[in-house]
Amino acid sequence: MPETQDKNAADEVSASTRIDERIAQLEDWRGPVLGHVRGLIKQALPEVVEEWKWRGVPVWEHAGIICTGETYKSVVKLTFAHGASLADPAGLFNASLEGNTRRAIDIHEGDEIDEGAFKALIRAAAERNISHKSTSSRSAKKAGSS
Repeated sequence: MPETQDKNAADEVSASTRIDERIAQLEDWRGPVLGHVRGLIKQALPEVVEEWKWRGVPVWEHAGIICTGETYKSVVKLTFAHGASLADPAGLFNASLEGNTRRAIDIHEGDEIDEGAFKALIRAAAERNISHKSTSSRSAKKAGSS
C-alpha cells in the first residue's frame, strides 16, 4: 500500500506543478485570473486535491470533481461538475445553464468575482460530493445485503 500512497502523492505534486506551469504560460490576463481563483479554491477548501486531466485541464476534487479550470482565448471557464444541483444565490453561474448537471462561471478580462460567494460555492460543491458519496455507499451496501 505505501507504494500507491507515494504514487498518489507524486501525482498530486505533478498536477500542482503542471497547474503552476499553465498559470505561468498564460502571459496575458488569464494567468493571474486562473491563479487567483485557484487561491480562492484552496482558501475555501484547504484539503482540495489538484488533478491534471484531459490533456491539460486543471481539476479540483474533494470526494469527486468540484470544478475544472479551462482557459480559452477570451475566457477563463470554471465548470462545476454538479453545478445544477447547487444553490447559487449570488448568481455566479453565467454559462452552461441549459444542462441538467453542469454549470459554469465564465470570467472575462476585467471581470470581478464575488470572492465570498465563490468560496461558498466551492464549499457547497464539496459538501454535495461528500453527501452524494455517502448516500451512494449506503445504497450499495443496502443492495448488497438484500
